Amino acid sequence: MTFRLTCPVCGKRDIREFTFGGQERGPRPEQPGLSAEEHFRWVQFRMIPGAGAEAGAGAEDAGAPAGGRADTRREWWYHGQGCGVWFRTTRDPMTNREVEGGGGQG
Repeated sequence: MTFRLTCPVCGKRDIREFTFGGQERGPRPEQPGLSAEEHFRWVQFRMIPGAGAEAGAGAEDAGAPAGGRADTRREWWYHGQGCGVWFRTTRDPMTNREVEGGGGQG
């Protein structure tokens, strides 16, 4: 299956030009006083759309945009076959459609 992403520099392009960089997890936790458990959770746990609190700790969908649907994800992408920029986009993984176009360069 193929789909298109919107690069903030090049515009809409085929997904084959991009490399997935992972789901947005929010800011890195402050280092002073950070426990090994807190660091582990930030690094290892990915948000699962629709999982909710019943799925256990770390399943909250912090990857969804504020006020956004729980089934969307805020993700990092790298345009390696194009301009070489890293950017964030909001995508619905069920349909592979962008909810919010590329932007928010890192």
